[in-house]
Amino acid sequence: MANPDQFEFKTEIKQLLDIITHSLYTSREIFLRELVSNASDALDKLRFEQARSTQIKDPEQDLRISITCDEDKKQLVVQDTGIGMTRDELIENIGTIAHSGSAEFIRQAMADKENSSSIIGRFGVGFYSVFMVADKVSIRTRSFRSEAKAVEWISDGQGTYSLAEIEDDLPRGTTITVSLKEDGKEFAAKHRITAIIKKHSNFISFPILVQDEKVNTVQALWRENKFSVTPEQYAEFYRFLTYDHEEPLDTLHMSVDAPVQFSALAFVPARSQDTFGFDRDNYGLDLYVRRVLIQSKNKDLIPEYLGFVRGVVDTEDLPLNISRETLQENILIRKISSTLTKQVLAHLKKLSQDKDRYAKFWKEHAKRFKLGYTDFANQETFGELLRFNSSRHPTRDELLSLDEYIEAAKDGQKEIYYISGPSREAIEQNPHLEIFRAKGLEVLYLYEPVDEFVMESLRTFKDFNLKATENADIGSLEKFSDAEGKNKPEGLTTEESKDMDRFVKRVQEILGDRITEARISKRLSQSPSCLVSPDGSTSQMHKIMQLVTKDASIPKKIFEINQNHKLIRNLLAVFAANEQDDFVVTVVEQLYESALLMDGYLADPHKMVNRLNRLMEDSSVWYRERGVR
Repeated sequence: MANPDQFEFKTEIKQLLDIITHSLYTSREIFLRELVSNASDALDKLRFEQARSTQIKDPEQDLRISITCDEDKKQLVVQDTGIGMTRDELIENIGTIAHSGSAEFIRQAMADKENSSSIIGRFGVGFYSVFMVADKVSIRTRSFRSEAKAVEWISDGQGTYSLAEIEDDLPRGTTITVSLKEDGKEFAAKHRITAIIKKHSNFISFPILVQDEKVNTVQALWRENKFSVTPEQYAEFYRFLTYDHEEPLDTLHMSVDAPVQFSALAFVPARSQDTFGFDRDNYGLDLYVRRVLIQSKNKDLIPEYLGFVRGVVDTEDLPLNISRETLQENILIRKISSTLTKQVLAHLKKLSQDKDRYAKFWKEHAKRFKLGYTDFANQETFGELLRFNSSRHPTRDELLSLDEYIEAAKDGQKEIYYISGPSREAIEQNPHLEIFRAKGLEVLYLYEPVDEFVMESLRTFKDFNLKATENADIGSLEKFSDAEGKNKPEGLTTEESKDMDRFVKRVQEILGDRITEARISKRLSQSPSCLVSPDGSTSQMHKIMQLVTKDASIPKKIFEINQNHKLIRNLLAVFAANEQDDFVVTVVEQLYESALLMDGYLADPHKMVNRLNRLMEDSSVWYRERGVR
């Protein structure tokens, strides 16, 4: 070997090297990913030259990456049979960090270590991450060109390096020998090296051997033609990716050329991975660049409402920051995300044609999926994928789409009606449902708080307005004939009508500023009274906002009275005899608090209970005096 030439890094290079080796990377194991990625690039370049029929040294050599480790010597060796480097190429690629020499690059890297806008492919600094764990590194390399001489580069990462031509007849490729620091000796253990390879470089297209044992055994299926991949291969890959013992409900394999080029393999799990909603933020797709893992569970690749999807995305030329650990904020990521979202939604739409399978999907993933109400760009498709229980169903388990609701709508109907409640039983007791039941109009049943936001966000669906039952225009419902076929109750006489007008005013007087107005109801047929929001909001939405604002006050609403109800008719007779009768006050108070209870606003039931006890006491006396046995 010739006497080595000694070189000293420039001042700014020393500064950058300190950043790289001490604070740029969040995990020290990343150094091995960088070395393997460089080796893979070298093999790719050689394969390209072979494809061009270029004459190369040692053409019979297999293309592979070999890693050996020695715990006793605290040594790690990474060898590839790739394109290799000449002396000039070694200086260009390794000897000069950021060979552009840009002072601006140094300034940015030092000012913003986490979010440098400089990319590794441009500046070639990933190799130097090895000095996080090494106190000495040597590179022995020989170019693929047959006339090229072997070269050795040595540095301790402290400010200098040596470079010399060597006489040894080295095979083509590059060998990097890493002498590990005391606190880096873990990286001389085979099991540790194997685990890192499987985590970050498992899908490198070339064999990676650790102590002569191939460790990258899983095929990068997303790079394969989807027509050549079997269901068994998909299932195996899914288990590798998720550790889920069940097969996925559905698989999406795509290769996209425009508007941005990428490959993806995504799965819809058969069961929700977050049954109780405690781990909702744990989502994202694994991002690969040229088969190398850059980021696990990248949240920028897929919106939160599709967070149940598991899978990988691989692209060729995605700009990364200097450490390769985080992505630049760039339009490519947004384009990938937008394309992925549309593709997943289109796939779910196809899945929805199979009602049984889609019902399984909805049961497991509906809570998360409904968060898509904020995705205005895909609102129409989102609406088509929603499913609801409705008044047409005998049980809560049955579902229908908005399209199916429209198909069954009455002639002249231009609204999709919905009502919210904690359960089907509670909803069916809601007074606001009565007129819809009487008219034979279907109503969607909403059970989750998020459903209100979904409806508020959508507002319309295919020329139909989404309308809460309590905000429905009652006048517009009168055009529909009664479906129940029941006889209308006997109307009030002229005198009773006058009494009713005065009674309504008395109700307003009794309830005072607790209500905005007392009026005769056109929506009730079975209940004596109900509360109606004066501003168009629903009770459910109001209660949700109360939780946010921590406002426990009872809202002022319109108090509607069913003048045809037997209780109201009897109360009217008592009122007509004595407008100041205490019984009228007691019953009106009871009706109001009963309406509050139905709407979920009655926080303190003590007054109601005491009032009910008095009423039952009075009625029991009357019942006893009748002599009823």
